[in-house]
Amino acid sequence: MKSHAKVVVIGGGVVGCSVLFHLARHGWTDVVLLERDELTSGSTWHAAGGMHTINGDPNVAKLQKYTISLYKEIEELSGQATGVHLTGGVLLAATEARLDWLRGVVAKGRYLGIDLEEISPNEAAELMPLLDPKQFVGAVRNKEDGHLDPSGVTHAYAKAARKLGAEVERFTKVEDIVRRPDGSWRVITNKGEVVAEHVVNAGGLWAREVGRMVGLELPVLAMEHMYLITEDMPEVAAWNQKTGTEIIHAVDFDGELYLRQERGGMLMGTYEKANKPWSEFQTPWNFGHELLEPDIDRIAPSLEVGFRHFPAFQNTGIKQIINGPFTFAPDGNPLVGPVRGLPGFWVACGVMAGFSQGGGVGLALSNWMIEGDPGADIWAMDVARYGDWATMAYTNAKVRENYSRRFSIRFPNEELPAGRPLKTTPVYDALSAKGAQWGVSYGLEVPLWYAPDGVRDEFSWRRSSDFDHVAKEVAAVRGGVGLAEISNFAKYAVTGEGAAGWLDRMLACKLPKRGRMTLAPMLKDDGRLIGDFTLANIDDGEWFIAGSGIAEQYHMRWFEAHLPKNGSVRIEALGQKLAGLAIAGPKARDVLAKVTRADVSNAAFPFMAVARMDIGMAPCLVGRVSYTGDLGYEIWVAPEYQRAAFGALMAAGEEFGIGLFGSRALNALRLEKNYGSWAREYRPTYGPLEAGLDRFVAYGKEADFIGKAAALAERKQGGKLRLRAFIVEADDADVIGDEPIWFDGAVRGWVTSGGYAHHAKRSVAMGYVPKEIADEADGFEIEILGKRHGARIQSAPLFDANFERMRA
Repeated sequence: MKSHAKVVVIGGGVVGCSVLFHLARHGWTDVVLLERDELTSGSTWHAAGGMHTINGDPNVAKLQKYTISLYKEIEELSGQATGVHLTGGVLLAATEARLDWLRGVVAKGRYLGIDLEEISPNEAAELMPLLDPKQFVGAVRNKEDGHLDPSGVTHAYAKAARKLGAEVERFTKVEDIVRRPDGSWRVITNKGEVVAEHVVNAGGLWAREVGRMVGLELPVLAMEHMYLITEDMPEVAAWNQKTGTEIIHAVDFDGELYLRQERGGMLMGTYEKANKPWSEFQTPWNFGHELLEPDIDRIAPSLEVGFRHFPAFQNTGIKQIINGPFTFAPDGNPLVGPVRGLPGFWVACGVMAGFSQGGGVGLALSNWMIEGDPGADIWAMDVARYGDWATMAYTNAKVRENYSRRFSIRFPNEELPAGRPLKTTPVYDALSAKGAQWGVSYGLEVPLWYAPDGVRDEFSWRRSSDFDHVAKEVAAVRGGVGLAEISNFAKYAVTGEGAAGWLDRMLACKLPKRGRMTLAPMLKDDGRLIGDFTLANIDDGEWFIAGSGIAEQYHMRWFEAHLPKNGSVRIEALGQKLAGLAIAGPKARDVLAKVTRADVSNAAFPFMAVARMDIGMAPCLVGRVSYTGDLGYEIWVAPEYQRAAFGALMAAGEEFGIGLFGSRALNALRLEKNYGSWAREYRPTYGPLEAGLDRFVAYGKEADFIGKAAALAERKQGGKLRLRAFIVEADDADVIGDEPIWFDGAVRGWVTSGGYAHHAKRSVAMGYVPKEIADEADGFEIEILGKRHGARIQSAPLFDANFERMRA
């Protein structure tokens, strides 16, 4: 075994071998994979081997499509058979609600290049003869589903990597990982040690244990997963003989089942409600090519549905039940990327769907390591989406919930209860008493809307029980004044003698003067957006940044990686050390003036001003800015004072009819101003010109800010896309995101977000289209739940187009 390497990959499952292959293919051949046993000695060897392109996140779906297309290449390069069978498949709906969801999947496929088609139950039965069409209301055909040989694929990756110069060391157990003073890593094994610049934790079932070697507790948990293989079935033999083809895959969402042919019989797997974690706290190192004891009683309810939906199963025997552990993250997506605070340490774990996602994970991680960027928008897989709040107990609760709901519908207005409440603000109880209906953001409880007694969310793809009540919250803001809890924003304090110079390089905006704020895009080296913030200059050497709460860890990883090494700049993520309230509406200034001695007149405290002032008895930081697009103020306060500030504002606002509003009303309000949001309109795949943020980029400032050259090039060339806001001729359902945008009968773009703008009484969508058609007046349609609706681009914001209210 070599003593030094550029990269050590830990784990010889499909993911580790994919990472090794992609590193070698991209030119890093001084790489070695360490496997404690034989390759595939974890979850890989007993996997069912299914592969599919469908994913709830379109960017992950793109990587799954890439993964499936890669198998031919690695088979040819390695000479190792992968056993790929591209049979195609059917996705089945037993309810109208499920069929609505499947129509959304078909719509996404239109702009992702995935060939999907809605078909009738009888048409599905013609393709998959074992199903009973009377049990279903509709289906979708997918031509790119299939299955493969898990061992063959894994060895194909490994052999291809070896041919490109990489090394694989089997029966080499990693026992410790130690950071050296020079930043490199000592990877200590039972056969000696390797010093490496980079370490990749692709440990699979042992990812937690590998993480703990460097002081990292990863939010992953292994779950027992069962599937059965039947005896040979005459129906299968008859179909094979009649058509010369295998029986295609089927996913029966309402039965929580997946099926495919296995030799002369069928394989049926389930994600049962009565699920069971495996080895919750510590994975035994001596676990290998073993299976767990089957428990058919636990999956019996799903099998009963399966036997009803697929009657041929009633007449066959079970040859084998496979029960093995697979690891999951709390939301079911992988954990991929660099770990904040551990330069050179990377993770690629929690990849439950390894044969659908393993290739894409390997591609993204290798790009990230070599080029400094994953080359795709992989936020849904980024390890930075979790913070310290994702404890072992939280992970256990959420993984179990996610597993039990893997084939369940997640409605756009549905909030899942497991692991909650975890983080709350001091006014949580007060807002609950007012009827707050809670969602969660980065572990923190966030008020969505306020319900009268006896009213709750009714989960639906269409406008629901909250609709009229959110409209009243919007009316309170536009007609007088509303108050919102905004502690879910990320907050950062930047100090030090070098702070101004550092911020000038990190952010693309012109730095504001003392006592002023500005909107601040942040770019990557390629000129694409990596963040959008509000930057406030509090005092000389003291700066405050507010941004998206879900991206706190993501942005801190970027900030810290670019800090000067001389200690002249300090940045702190304030988290819940600072709570937030916001007031907005034409009476907002009147309310503020009643609770502070500061002069908050328009002349003394104009738009985008910031100052410290007391709210009642509570010391606060107040900025005159509002995401509602109305006259408004954001108020930041230490948590021990939040209740006092809240009480003062509510009492002062009583004479003006102050009302509480939640994030759903805020969404309706911001849509009337065409305001975008992080992870929707603003993502690392878009440039500032494309996203409409170029007006906040100080192209001419002296500072050579990160991404400046690329942003200038985009500005000169015009980019490819444009973000636009549309008024949609909707029925009883509004866009939620990821719907296709049609133009002149062809899909030309996609929706990023939207909803109903209650004040304007319009259904609104925001999305990207090619710049060539971005200013066309007519010809647009947006597809919602399988139906195309007329849409037209807004020529101006629906509310306060001249910014008179905001600046008054």
